[in-house]
Amino acid sequence: MAVLLGRLGIKTVKDALYYLPYRYEDRSNPVKIRDIRAGSYETVRGTIVSSGLTLARGRKVRILEAVINDGTASLKCRWFNQGFLKKRFSEGLEAVFSGTVARNAYSGDCLVIDNPEYEIITGDDACIHTQRVVPVYRVTEGLSQRQFRNIIFSIVNTYAEDVIDSIPREIIEKNNLPALHQSIIRLHFPEDNLHMDLFNGCSTLYHKRLFFDELFMFETGMALQKKRTARNKGISFKSAGKMRKALLENLRFELTRAQGRAVESIIRDMRSPYPMHRLIQGDVGCGKTIVALLAMLNAVECGYQAVLMAPTEVLAEQHYLGVYGLIENIGLEPVLVSGGSRDRRMDRIASGEIKIIIGTHALIQEGVIFGNLGLAVIDEQHKFGVMQRSLLGKKGMNPDVLVMTATPIPRSLSLTLYGDLDCSVIDELPPGRKPVITKLFNSSQKDAIYSLLLGETKRGRQSYVVYPAIEESEKSGLKSAVQGMEAFRKIFPEFRIELLHGRMNAGEKEDVMTSFKRGEIDILVSTTVIEVGMDVPNATVMLVIHAERFGLAQLHQLRGRVGRGADRSYCLLIVYEPYGDDAKRRLNIMIKSNDGFRISEEDLKIRGPGEFLGTKQSGMPELKNADIVRDIEILETARTEAFNLIDASPGLEEYPLLGKSVEAFWKGKVDFCRTG
Repeated sequence: MAVLLGRLGIKTVKDALYYLPYRYEDRSNPVKIRDIRAGSYETVRGTIVSSGLTLARGRKVRILEAVINDGTASLKCRWFNQGFLKKRFSEGLEAVFSGTVARNAYSGDCLVIDNPEYEIITGDDACIHTQRVVPVYRVTEGLSQRQFRNIIFSIVNTYAEDVIDSIPREIIEKNNLPALHQSIIRLHFPEDNLHMDLFNGCSTLYHKRLFFDELFMFETGMALQKKRTARNKGISFKSAGKMRKALLENLRFELTRAQGRAVESIIRDMRSPYPMHRLIQGDVGCGKTIVALLAMLNAVECGYQAVLMAPTEVLAEQHYLGVYGLIENIGLEPVLVSGGSRDRRMDRIASGEIKIIIGTHALIQEGVIFGNLGLAVIDEQHKFGVMQRSLLGKKGMNPDVLVMTATPIPRSLSLTLYGDLDCSVIDELPPGRKPVITKLFNSSQKDAIYSLLLGETKRGRQSYVVYPAIEESEKSGLKSAVQGMEAFRKIFPEFRIELLHGRMNAGEKEDVMTSFKRGEIDILVSTTVIEVGMDVPNATVMLVIHAERFGLAQLHQLRGRVGRGADRSYCLLIVYEPYGDDAKRRLNIMIKSNDGFRISEEDLKIRGPGEFLGTKQSGMPELKNADIVRDIEILETARTEAFNLIDASPGLEEYPLLGKSVEAFWKGKVDFCRTG
């Protein structure tokens, strides 16, 4: 039994108490047997008038049949290959049965309930499975609802009254929340005469109380981290801004007002004697990288090293190429560190000679030593996790940390993922940008697509064609980039068409990307390696093959590769039947909106927080019951209360019980929630 419960994440009494039902069934009002109808779920109560075992015709199946009569009519209930139940259904006992009523064609078309929930009425004992509002739990193979409900009933009756509430009483009273032990009892075994829709919609005050507790523990940990960071001694960067000015003079454009505001906030943070922990988020193409580079130059001018960490080698390479082109005129040379990099560059990084380092997660490995790391910039933070961010921060003496995300993060996620960070939002695109026109095509409408590609290429513009796979596979049945390139070369023999994918070595990828940026390639056939980082203003067409197979965030990122110049740009989505409702929702959102923040909100609703993040956050506690999408208002309240409490009691010295609860909640995760 312990093994079965362990599969559900239940290892302690506390785990069991907080393992909530996912729905409820109202079995509190038995109906008369004469009034039941086939197809309906009913609860009946009466006296067992007979029970016995029979053998199904032509099959080796033993059927236990019990007949119950309530004075208005009789009803047969059946169980298959469960003969051990016979001794429970003695004639003359009063019993309650709940289940779906069906017609039995083999017995004169009479009504029957197969495998019903049952309860034998034995005096004063409380009913658990019938004649009440009954909780229904998610169970595992080998563990029935009945067994599990019995276990929970015993645990709730034995231990729920002893649950200690560690959240300060004034916070509970201020938010009109019920007592913790009462909430646990009522959520497992509700009283009768309740609003079933509220319980099944997770909208009762009892639900709110448990969701608030979980989110409050989470946000208190975030508040402790932010307070602890604010207390640490950091680096005060006070430069004259000569390098920043030189970079801005070399740019072909001026910063937008939103970029300017972000830079001002960053420079202000960097001047303070405490470590900066700031998030930059904005839509694709809004210019986050140039803002980060200005921050890096600020650190370098003060004599420190600056590092930019990206989640993939391709993105790190693209950052390297972009940064190299921007800073070579001001006398700086960046280096690229990836998984295979192990040469004398490591010595130059360790000595502090190299000032700007760009790389992947290889930067946080033990062998990489920095001479005097002052600023760490982390791109696509949600693909790393808090633990990895913390490891990079430990590579220096409390360096400033700047987090970037090219995926706009819904407010509910930013309050959890980035709850310990200050936030700058770049909410405008560079001037002259036009919204990308997005169109949906099926596989029989390729002529219209070829016509548009032909027209744009003859105008001197460039195009991307993105496939979900590198090579064709019989199992997947997906169109592939390799075969796609060959097909496009036959369709457009006069055009320069090349291939880019993740299996190519770094040199090959760099050559192809550089050629495309120079305008030496008309059509770049690729996989999603170009999802982020590619900035080619002359590219006006993004064609996505098998668009139904891509996630919403991916599609939006791919669309963001075009529309970077003054010309009208297009995102063309080819779909292949059949595909499901979620895919249809994603594609409809893409057609209707270019707003990355709205798209991310919809994506979060479709996929839920866990899948939205791609992988579980390393170092983040798992929320067992609260849902940051559904419970956003509770999350915001919990955050406000938690941060106010930590402002008043930074180490929770006045609340030792709460301190222990927060530590237990974050146990085994990042160490920043240690209190006192």
